[in-house]
Amino acid sequence: MARAFLFVLDSFGIGGAADAERYGDAGSNTLGHIAQACAEGSADREALRRGPLAVPNMVSLGLAQAARIATGQSFGLDKALLASSFHGAAQEVSSGKDTPSGHWEIAGLPVRFDWGYFPDTVPAFPADLTGAIVREGKVPGILGNCHAPGTEIIERFGEEHIRTGKPICYTSVDSVLQIAAHEEHFGLERLYQFCLTVRRLVDRLKIGRVIARPFVGETPATFQRTHNRRDFAVPPPEPTLLDRLTERGSKVIAIGKIGDIFAHRGISEVRKAGGNMAMFDKALGAMDDAGEGDLVFANFVDFDTEFGHRRDVAGYAGALEAFDRRLPEALSRVRPGDLLMLTADHGNDPTWRGTDHTRERVPVIGIAPGLKGGDIGLRSTFADTGETVAEHLGLAPGRNGTSFLAAMGGHARTA
Repeated sequence: MARAFLFVLDSFGIGGAADAERYGDAGSNTLGHIAQACAEGSADREALRRGPLAVPNMVSLGLAQAARIATGQSFGLDKALLASSFHGAAQEVSSGKDTPSGHWEIAGLPVRFDWGYFPDTVPAFPADLTGAIVREGKVPGILGNCHAPGTEIIERFGEEHIRTGKPICYTSVDSVLQIAAHEEHFGLERLYQFCLTVRRLVDRLKIGRVIARPFVGETPATFQRTHNRRDFAVPPPEPTLLDRLTERGSKVIAIGKIGDIFAHRGISEVRKAGGNMAMFDKALGAMDDAGEGDLVFANFVDFDTEFGHRRDVAGYAGALEAFDRRLPEALSRVRPGDLLMLTADHGNDPTWRGTDHTRERVPVIGIAPGLKGGDIGLRSTFADTGETVAEHLGLAPGRNGTSFLAAMGGHARTA
């Protein structure tokens, strides 16, 4: 058995989803529109970046070819490919375009049911739910109760929250209930326990995540969210790739919010940090520690939370370039018999209307030293990614997805 490293660039879609129109996202393309803005100079920012999008290491793994598979365009990113690299694109089949759906499908469990959502009204939450939150959460009331961006609603209600002790509860177009509270005045552990209570209350509504959003500061000018975010997700309804690995005795080392997304099921160890670069350090350490048959599963969330949702094209471009500059450090740790794969869970086109995720195909690129690599084509489900990892690590086939290991010159296994 070998090792596998699965890096999810949260929200790094590459356009072309066959069902994008159903979600109001026809024409969205996170990579394409960022590359276009950089080429035109509209994504230049003196202190952050200038010039065309520069991600040569991802391009050497086949990012341009993946984009061409997804949309027919490569955006001028073509470059010679590394030996044993592979490239393709994947179409999501899960309902919705949110984080749990994408990650669960990557791990071999497409979401076939519809998530619950809160309407874009004021109030957004049903009165009986709000009453239960106040009563069982033992708080004097809640603030917000609407759709809102996180930083904006903290600026609006932060001072009143500190004064009254009422947590700030809000939602979005995603299946989520977010709760912002001050780390010191309300208390971080109290916020986590409050979120656990709310998690139980929204289970019947099929809400995907309850998210703790702690912040610090005393005034709207100084309020700042911290990196102590925690997602309380509904558990996957069936075993995932992670369960299959840990049941066998292999380790699954979760980097970032991976543990939260899977309700800490099938997780051997969680390593968290604040920001993509600190997360990359954690991922490198996990690669060093991984043994035969182990999986390092990492999520790099800043692309989504800091730049996609905030519609910050220059910031997103700069974050991609910063990630790309670190990629050789990961590549240097990949030894013969290993598998390193980069993908995404959905799109979040920073040029798109609104502030929510966008329905897009995602890249599936990487390297497998010792195999021929090459073109793996358009995959009909994200689950093909998980099944490829499963076969690579010696697991029996799962219920969903098809491994593309044979297409890269690896061993093809029959059921």
